[in-house]
Amino acid sequence: MKRLPGWEQRAVSASDVVAHLQSRHKVFVHGAAATPTTLLDAMAQRTDLEGVEIFHLHLSGPCRFAEPALRDAFISNPLFTDAGMRRPVEEGRAFFVPVFLSDVPALFSSRRIPLDVAMVSLSPPDEHGLCTLGTSIDAAKSATEHATIVLAEINEQLPRTYGATVVPFDRVTAFVHTDRPLHEAPAGPVGTVENRIGEHIARLVENGSTLQMGIGAIPNAVLSRLGNKLELGVHTEMFSDLLVPLIRNGVVTNRYKTIHRGRTVTSFVSGSRKLFDFVNENQLVEFHPCDRTNDTALIRQNPRVVAVNAALEIDLTGQVCADSIGHRIYSGIGGQMDFIRGAALSEGGKAIIALPSTARGGQVSRIVSTLKPGAGVVTTRGHVQYVATEFGVVDLHGLNLRKRAEALISIAHPDFRAELRREVNALRHFDLG
Repeated sequence: MKRLPGWEQRAVSASDVVAHLQSRHKVFVHGAAATPTTLLDAMAQRTDLEGVEIFHLHLSGPCRFAEPALRDAFISNPLFTDAGMRRPVEEGRAFFVPVFLSDVPALFSSRRIPLDVAMVSLSPPDEHGLCTLGTSIDAAKSATEHATIVLAEINEQLPRTYGATVVPFDRVTAFVHTDRPLHEAPAGPVGTVENRIGEHIARLVENGSTLQMGIGAIPNAVLSRLGNKLELGVHTEMFSDLLVPLIRNGVVTNRYKTIHRGRTVTSFVSGSRKLFDFVNENQLVEFHPCDRTNDTALIRQNPRVVAVNAALEIDLTGQVCADSIGHRIYSGIGGQMDFIRGAALSEGGKAIIALPSTARGGQVSRIVSTLKPGAGVVTTRGHVQYVATEFGVVDLHGLNLRKRAEALISIAHPDFRAELRREVNALRHFDLG
């Protein structure tokens, strides 16, 4: 790729870049593998800031701005709560924003959240003066278009990606030039429980299906069992390493998709350096903002959408808690409802909630008669369709409360089934035996 002549000469130090920040600025921070850690570290070194509001999705790497000593300087507003933000949220140093992922870009474009600064990672500018947002487009595209100031870490190792990823170099207010590895998220081990869930879900995937899979042991267990499928498509908010072999081996062709036919569509990727190399200058992978990837009206147009999403807990009426453990915020609403509804409305689609039947080493059931006090309902009982555990899959769509309870108890861990029957009998005056 030819580059814009002389662009490097405009680079300044990270401390000079973040000198543009002022107290009480509203700042969007790019996330996942593209987290601009060099700038965040420099920002945390500032001693003269007060009340800077930071908005972000999942962040990777150290986030010093969330440390207790800096609580007066920076106020974090996670739009999705990752592992690094759980303690700050729990301790009242950060404030979770419940929102559908598909709605986040409009928070910035509508000025509901009037951004002063977008702090992003960018790939180097090409000969036309165009950078890209690399591995994470999500809400970053909207942020760069609607913030007054754009501060960048232009990283030699950030992939150059296709789709709606472009940020003009002349849009950048100031930048630091780096050459550092991206934040990786290698696939972890897949246990026996996750493998059983993966087997159940893989049987639901038909040839020609369009996939939405996230990251984690259960999605990986599903993906590893799809090698014998034909003509799959991908329209997802994110994907990780295990999708790559399916694309390279011709299992994923995107031939029968209606939206972005022939292209694997995502909003961001998270995984290893091999994944980043795969998406680099790969015209068959298109990155789009999350208000497009997660638009239910578009998702439903693809055939046989299979959407697999996780849950922390589900009650016997079908209410799905996916963002909190009781009052404790654990993650976020994310794109679960966007894809659950889109898949359910797709011709031949299957919306699947997947979860192990127990937690805490088998001490507690994730299928419960009543959600914990404070638990957030991400997918309502009216939207839920398939539910999968290691003990099987049930389809709740159209079932009354009694039949739902019976179905969910049938895939609960055997150690808890009698207790669940007693509890639902008392609550609903059923007689489930």
